[in-house]
Amino acid sequence: MRILVADVGGTKTSLAIAEADGGPLRVGAERRYASRDFACLEEIVRRYLDETGASCELGGFAVAGPVQGGRSRTTNLPWEIDARGLEAVAGLRSVRLLNDLEAVAWGIPALGEGDLAVLHPGEAGVEGNACVVAAGTGLGEAGLYWDGERHHPFATEGGHCDFAPSDEREVALLAFLQGRYDGRVSWERVVSGMGIADLFAFVLQRRGGDPGAVALAVAAAEDPGAAVAAGAAAGTCPACREAMGLFASLYGREAGNMALKHLALGGVYLAGGIAPKNLDLLRQGAFLAAFFAKGRMAPLMRRMPVKVILNQHAPLLGAARFTLAP
Repeated sequence: MRILVADVGGTKTSLAIAEADGGPLRVGAERRYASRDFACLEEIVRRYLDETGASCELGGFAVAGPVQGGRSRTTNLPWEIDARGLEAVAGLRSVRLLNDLEAVAWGIPALGEGDLAVLHPGEAGVEGNACVVAAGTGLGEAGLYWDGERHHPFATEGGHCDFAPSDEREVALLAFLQGRYDGRVSWERVVSGMGIADLFAFVLQRRGGDPGAVALAVAAAEDPGAAVAAGAAAGTCPACREAMGLFASLYGREAGNMALKHLALGGVYLAGGIAPKNLDLLRQGAFLAAFFAKGRMAPLMRRMPVKVILNQHAPLLGAARFTLAP
C-alpha cells in the first residue's frame, strides 16, 4: 500500500510516499517546499505529483491547525484545506486530514530508540497518558490517552492558551508582548521560532545601550529566531545567550504545564524543529528546572520521562498510521 503523506507547516510543507506492506512503515521520495511560495496546498500537491510521477490510492495530510469535518483553516498560513478537494486534485480514493501534532503522536509507536534523545529518564516501568509539545514556527501540543493497553492520540490547541508570567522579568516580558500583539499573549508567542525573535528583542530593550554589531546583525537576519539560537550556541552574542536561556526556561515550564494537565506518566515528547537543533541548550538545566518546578507536584514531575523526537519524519509516519487506522 502506497500512501501520499504530507506535513503542512507554516514555514515548510513536506510531501512523501509512505510504504505500508506489513513490515515497518517506510517513507521515501520526500520533497520539501516553502509554504508561503504557494497560494494553496493544492498547488504544492500538483507540483509534487508532477515532479515524482507518484501514484497512490490514499492520502494522509498532517495540518498545522484545527481540523473539523475534513476541513482546516491553517493557523499561520492563509489557506483553507479540504480533504475532498485534495482527493480530486491528486486523484486519490480517500484523503484524511489530521492536526500535525496529533500526527506526531500517531507516529511515536513507529519510532525506534535512535529516534529519541532522553532529557530525563523518569520512573522505569510506569504506564499512563503521554503528551507532545512542539516548538517550531508555532507551538503545537497533543495528548495520548492510555486505556490500559494502548495510547489514543488526540489533538489540542493548547499552544494558544494564555501566557502567564511567574517573576518580575516575565511580567515585563508580558507587558512588552502585549504592546506588540494588541493585549493578548499566548504561549505560542514565547515558545516558538517567532517567540525566540521576540524574546531577543525584549532582551535588547531591557539591556539598553548599544546592542553591538553582532546583535544588530541577528536582528536583521532573514530568520531571526535561528540566528539568535546560532549566536547563543557560538557564544558570540550575550543577548542571544540570555534570550535562549529564557526560551529554554519558558519551554520547560509550558511542557510541564502540559504534562500536569495530561498526567503524562507515559512520557513527555518534545517535537518540532527547534528542540533537536538545540539539545545542548535543553540539557544545560534551565529547561528541566522549569519543568520540575511545580511546587507540591515536583515529585510527580520527576516520574515522567522527557524525550526529544529526533526523527523529523514522525508527522509523516503518523499521518500514514492514522490513514490506515480503522
